[in-house]
Amino acid sequence: MRYLGSIAFNILFVVWTLLIFIIGLPVLLLPTRYVFAWGCLWAWVTLKLLRFIGGVDSRFIGMEKLPEGPFILASKHQSTWDSLVLPRLAPNSAYVLKRELTEIPLFGAYVKRAGMIPVDREAGAPAIRSMLQQAKAAVAQGKIIGIYPQGTRTAPGTKLPYHPGVAALYTHLKLPVVPVALNSGLFWARRAWFLRPGTITLEVLDVIEPGLDRKTFLLELERRIEEASDRLARESEQ
Repeated sequence: MRYLGSIAFNILFVVWTLLIFIIGLPVLLLPTRYVFAWGCLWAWVTLKLLRFIGGVDSRFIGMEKLPEGPFILASKHQSTWDSLVLPRLAPNSAYVLKRELTEIPLFGAYVKRAGMIPVDREAGAPAIRSMLQQAKAAVAQGKIIGIYPQGTRTAPGTKLPYHPGVAALYTHLKLPVVPVALNSGLFWARRAWFLRPGTITLEVLDVIEPGLDRKTFLLELERRIEEASDRLARESEQ
């Protein structure tokens, strides 16, 4: 049944994604907030399919730690699931993402019109400057900035460096940073067809206030996210 549920979910996920992106083409002509809301509808239905067809539920803890006003959401990234649920934490937001995503047919058009912040990871310093300019403009509109500090999906137990982009946002925007830990990769792994039934846990950690130097901030952010994500992974095995 587990494998049948996984196959059914993957088929429905692809069909649903193509359907809503095609039906929603006129939405691309509307203001950004409507495009973002359309994307949230896609994510909400996908999570329902994941729960009822794939057997994978979601649990959120520490939501009361989310501050008022603009902040930076820095999250562990292990699965497609992460991108579906983060709008729940920050409904009015702009996420930093790799530029390649904007080049995907249909999907890329929605990403650009939804007000996301694409970054060319091969461009070095100019990419950082562009990201900061876009982030400042988004904050001026009252948006929350979302970023995956490691830049890509990372399998549980795998260690990848935390990139300087999140530190640049922290020092230039002078906003609090909310670290987020999760264990989604144990249930919906990257490039995996088969799901593991169970409950994914996302935990909002204590806020890191502005004022730390870059090196201290980056070390503290990595320590909090990695320790909490490892703990959530261990708890899911008990």
